[in-house]
Amino acid sequence: MSTVTTLLPPAFVVLAVALVMPFVSRRVGHALGVLATGGVAVWSLLAPAGVHLPVSFLGFDAVLFNVDDFSRLMGIIFGLIGAAAVLYSYSSEARNIQTAYALGYVGTSLGTVFAGDWLTMVFFWELMAVTSTLLVWDYGGKAVRAGYRYAIAHGLGGSLFMGAIVWQYVEVGSFLFSATDGIVPGIPAALAAVGIGVNVGYVGLHTWLPDTYPRPHFAASVFLSVYTTKTGVYGLARAFPDGNLAIAYMGTAMAVLGVFYALLQNDMRRLLSYHIQSQVGYMVAGVGIGTALATAGAFAHVYNHILYKALLFMTAGVVLSRTGEENLKYLGNLRGALPVTALAFTIAALSISGFPGFNGFVSKGMITAAAHKKHYDGIFYLLLAGGVGTFMSFIKFGYYAFVRDTDRDWSLDRANVGQAVPMLGVAALCVLFGVYPDALFEILPGSTVDAHPFTISHLTEGFVLAVLGIVGFAVVKKPLSKVGDVPDVDAVLNPAVFYGTRLLVRGVTDLFAAVDRVVSGAS
Repeated sequence: MSTVTTLLPPAFVVLAVALVMPFVSRRVGHALGVLATGGVAVWSLLAPAGVHLPVSFLGFDAVLFNVDDFSRLMGIIFGLIGAAAVLYSYSSEARNIQTAYALGYVGTSLGTVFAGDWLTMVFFWELMAVTSTLLVWDYGGKAVRAGYRYAIAHGLGGSLFMGAIVWQYVEVGSFLFSATDGIVPGIPAALAAVGIGVNVGYVGLHTWLPDTYPRPHFAASVFLSVYTTKTGVYGLARAFPDGNLAIAYMGTAMAVLGVFYALLQNDMRRLLSYHIQSQVGYMVAGVGIGTALATAGAFAHVYNHILYKALLFMTAGVVLSRTGEENLKYLGNLRGALPVTALAFTIAALSISGFPGFNGFVSKGMITAAAHKKHYDGIFYLLLAGGVGTFMSFIKFGYYAFVRDTDRDWSLDRANVGQAVPMLGVAALCVLFGVYPDALFEILPGSTVDAHPFTISHLTEGFVLAVLGIVGFAVVKKPLSKVGDVPDVDAVLNPAVFYGTRLLVRGVTDLFAAVDRVVSGAS
């Protein structure tokens, strides 16, 4: 391995800009943000594999950053979408302090994925939870309470992950990734699986996601949709490099449950948030299957999902900022009023749904093909069912927001240049990687030998899922229009945690008081 001597790893450049932003003008601050994040993407693409920076951290041997196929891909897409999101934020009237928090979030995420050891990784992992919480809280109002729940969830998950890493050190005697192949089996692996599971949104540990992401400024939601869950997928791949069947089935459950709840939503960003859980489920399933094709598919889907999901949040943000309305029931007929936004949404919707010719078709197909080759028929068919549900969800979104005729004659300001450029740029990449997947295959970890999407069977599968999605939406459209708020497990979990914590605190306090009285009386 070659060694680089540098004072500022790539993550630190972004963090430095985050610290400077509150003290400069909006134009200068956001320009620096675009340059820093875009520079990370270019650096990640060009840096040779094996570049690393060994350091001593808290008295332990550590690697502050390390470049391999996994971290390279994450650095490219994290930097690329970070630049687009900063430009979008500037053009969406985001304050400097908000974008500073966002860049802190980007920087700590980069620190996590470029770490070369578990200690450095968990250090940035915890800072990532802090910076993302600050980004949520900055908006105030309902975002504050959601941010507290978000912070508690990620604090608990990070603590479990830290416990796994400490146990790993006791077993192995080193924090370095090179010391062992993933997390050692047994309790450390179980702790890591659950701790990382909070970040990726395991079933039952997912409610922070739809609870939090619709709350802050719409430009902040673009950042939030990208980093935490995908860093979690990266962490799973590091911890379980050979896969794990239980994780594969959990990913499959995420894909199905997420799409089910998404289909029931009328709040735009809440619908998109449930679809983060669903789409991340495909990635988790790929990591769990563990073959070279499945791993390549999981990280291809990480890359593709970041593109189209950020684009979907951008389009939802334009709709929200122009109409003042987030509920799909009160929208409609926006295709003429917001033509660029409608075009960008259509490309993103076709991409996430896996329609042939768009990037999601490529990466979803790699994961389902990997499941099929391993004869995991249950996983294979459930992931296909999730694909049908995805088509239905985005037909619903597009119909109610852009197509459905209403009595309202919208007269709106269209997306400005600073919003249109990142939206159309990201949309172009969704098409590019859909029609020319070799551009993505060149930077993927794992094997892409059996990954080429343009086979008769795979194309047929894509078109059949689309037809089933159209028919399915036509069948459920009327019943769905009558559905109100549908409770998730947080309807039970949040009150249980609140009252359980209060009961515990009061019980301990009363017990202490009783003991104090007995001791005082005896004295």
